[in-house]
Amino acid sequence: MNRKRIWGWWFFDWASQPYHTLLLTFIFSIYFAEVAKRHYIALGESSTLAGAHAQALWGYGLSAAGIIIAVFAPILGAIADSSGRRMPWVWFFSGLYVIGAAGLWWLMPTQPALLQAVVLFGIGLIGVEFATIFTNAQLPGLAPRDEIGRVSGSGYAFGYLGGVVALALMLALFAETPSGRTLIGIPPLFGLDPALREGTRFVGPFTAIWYVVFMIPFFLWVKETGPRRPIRIRPALSELWALIRSLRHRRSLAAWLLSSMFSRDALNALYGFGGVYAGTVLGWPVFLAGVFGVVSAISAAIISWLGGRADRAFGPRSVIIACILALTAVCTLLVGMDRNSVFGMPAPAEPLFAGLRLPDLIFFACGAVIGGAGGALQAASRTMMVRHTTKARATEGFGLYALSGKVTAFLAPFLIAVTTDLSGNQRVGFVPLIVIFLLALVLLRWVNAEGESEGPT
Repeated sequence: MNRKRIWGWWFFDWASQPYHTLLLTFIFSIYFAEVAKRHYIALGESSTLAGAHAQALWGYGLSAAGIIIAVFAPILGAIADSSGRRMPWVWFFSGLYVIGAAGLWWLMPTQPALLQAVVLFGIGLIGVEFATIFTNAQLPGLAPRDEIGRVSGSGYAFGYLGGVVALALMLALFAETPSGRTLIGIPPLFGLDPALREGTRFVGPFTAIWYVVFMIPFFLWVKETGPRRPIRIRPALSELWALIRSLRHRRSLAAWLLSSMFSRDALNALYGFGGVYAGTVLGWPVFLAGVFGVVSAISAAIISWLGGRADRAFGPRSVIIACILALTAVCTLLVGMDRNSVFGMPAPAEPLFAGLRLPDLIFFACGAVIGGAGGALQAASRTMMVRHTTKARATEGFGLYALSGKVTAFLAPFLIAVTTDLSGNQRVGFVPLIVIFLLALVLLRWVNAEGESEGPT
């Protein structure tokens, strides 16, 4: 194995993870919801309706980006495979990542350009998702088959560690608390004005700069290894269509794509709605959600690394089953808990640790499980996909994998919204996630633990 090339490939995870950690989950999404809700209230809406409109706008933006990714991921993957080149695509979509992330600086706390922010966030999300497809496609050529799980798990662990470091730096040096100072008690660096929320808004440019700096090892150490061929669009699309049609004869791959579609949809909903749950059900401020993010990301790094070892020892299917069971248990706990009780039993009114009550501490534990099991699940899923493709068709295979992950991206958020509306209870809204996770678990019954080493034909 080429250790330098593997380290370069790992640096993509380190460089790109802050888009998910800082922007999608823990800082920008909460800031966006806060600004949007206040804006709608200023227009005369009630607090409840304003919050619903803010969440809907954010959800529509994510859905639009998801549709674009779902439509074009397998097509671009097939074209890239036909030419034997993946790095130019990584360069191009890295540009979208940087433009989208940096532009989030312009979401002001007053008179906010909400639609502009959603569009820019979507551009960056498209960039990171497509760049991930083309880097994932390089995984089969990095190591022997029996080492793929360890390499994949270590990559996720390294990426989550990068997310921890980036989030810690944002909280310590830039993002302002209600006092106007950062979490360590200093004014935001570079003279950023807390009154204009410049410390929090800097999360966009910070994420872009982080990516540019830490993608340098990737571009220096990860080189194309296969022959370069002319781009042949029509034959590439014909082969892609043949691959999709072949799924009816490939039970293991078809069952795997369906199972991963449901598990990733539910997991992404947990990521996307975790901050909303913390802010609305538990009443957490942004900075506490950031601390929660650090705990979640640290556990994700550790458990992803351990998951990679478990993947090598027991195979990805066993790791995936364990992770789905853990995430299902978390969803069950979220349904049964609120600010004052846990499964109907009153929670102590006094703080138990560091000013946090029992529900707060339980949610911190849930965050550790979500981060850890989520990271290990994604790493093992990446390994399982490798077992169902070949080196020559990897980008096409991962494009199809991305398609299966995005084609129902609307499903979990939609079911959460409908269930919440019908029940009038935000916690009950998480019940559909339990059903989706269990459905993913059942589908694993038809997935061959050894995959389909012969790949697409």
